[in-house]
Amino acid sequence: MFVSFFPRPKIFFISAIVWAALAMTLWYSYANELYGSSAPVVGVSTFWSVRSLWFDLYFWAFVGIFTAFWMWFSPHRWALWSIPGSALILFATYFQVQVSVAINTWYGPFYDLLQAALSKSKPVTVEQIYGEFSTFAGIALVAVTVGVLTRFFVSHYIFRWRTAMNDFYIAHWPRLRTIEGASQRVQEDTMRFATITEGLGVNFISAILTLIAFLPVLLRLSSIITELPIVGAIPYPLVIAAIVWSIFGTGLLALIGIKLPGIEFFNQRVEAAYRKELVLGEDDPARADPMTLNELFVHIRKNYFWFYLNYLYFNVGRIVYLQTDVIFPYILLAPTIVAGKLTLGPLQQILNAFTQVRNSFQILINSWTTIVDLLSVYKRLRGFEAMIAGAPLPDIEHVKEPAGI
Repeated sequence: MFVSFFPRPKIFFISAIVWAALAMTLWYSYANELYGSSAPVVGVSTFWSVRSLWFDLYFWAFVGIFTAFWMWFSPHRWALWSIPGSALILFATYFQVQVSVAINTWYGPFYDLLQAALSKSKPVTVEQIYGEFSTFAGIALVAVTVGVLTRFFVSHYIFRWRTAMNDFYIAHWPRLRTIEGASQRVQEDTMRFATITEGLGVNFISAILTLIAFLPVLLRLSSIITELPIVGAIPYPLVIAAIVWSIFGTGLLALIGIKLPGIEFFNQRVEAAYRKELVLGEDDPARADPMTLNELFVHIRKNYFWFYLNYLYFNVGRIVYLQTDVIFPYILLAPTIVAGKLTLGPLQQILNAFTQVRNSFQILINSWTTIVDLLSVYKRLRGFEAMIAGAPLPDIEHVKEPAGI
């Protein structure tokens, strides 16, 4: 799964983490203050300010050094896609986070302008409001352009990864063809693995970058929040509340959804057996008779009904938590709102920053269904790789059906 696309994956990913940590340490301890002011800039000009351009140059300089080292240390057929390609996706993810920061900065003057107009506390013209719309449109235009180009590149990136896995498995096809659902694992699971891994990886990195970007914003904006309901006055109240609430939700859903990856694995296996019989029946009249197909479909029905039952209580916990999550920040801010300590602009900035931080901590909650799918695909491809290495197949390959059916 990884050897086919990345050079010496274990060493590569460890070195990438270490190199990224070094780059971040140097940036926040020294390089960050070399060029440009740290004061927030409202509008699209934030993307080509001196500070932003300096970061872009700094980022790609570190990527260039890292890529050059690996091209020399361990040449690989797919290195130009797997190293600078991954870096480009990482950079695009960072840019999307900066778009969110730019919009959050725009919230302050825009909502304060609306409040002034509604309360008639000062004169506000239609031109001023349209001017704020124009500022937002500039940010959105840049975001849309970069987003479209990024998705185009990511599509090619994923297909290259699938191609690398496909070539790797086809080279070992004489040994792999005997394993259950071999054709599906090569034709479908490779694409699903590359797609899901890229998506989850981007979401995970985005969550980290969002925390880095919005935690200071939330700390600054929440300075006027002196206490929370029930618990009273605590330091950094909104940050602590976001962390505790997210950990609670993540732990709850991980506990009640622990069986789902295994069940999804069995679903894919019975589906593969049914599909294989149908394919064989296209060329051989003796195969795919109604009795055999009915028997295979009974296994599909049993697995899916068990899957639906497990998802029933998982969805109860997930939906209850997410519905409560909608009003959670308002519950926290209720005493401050009633006391009249917030205007509309700062309130919207706090709500947006709190939501960004909270969603970053809830990455497992928001991605749990996708994680279940990825773990199922991973289990299937691990069986392939065990066959290639001549190692025993994973235990799950020998189990006929999940416990509980």
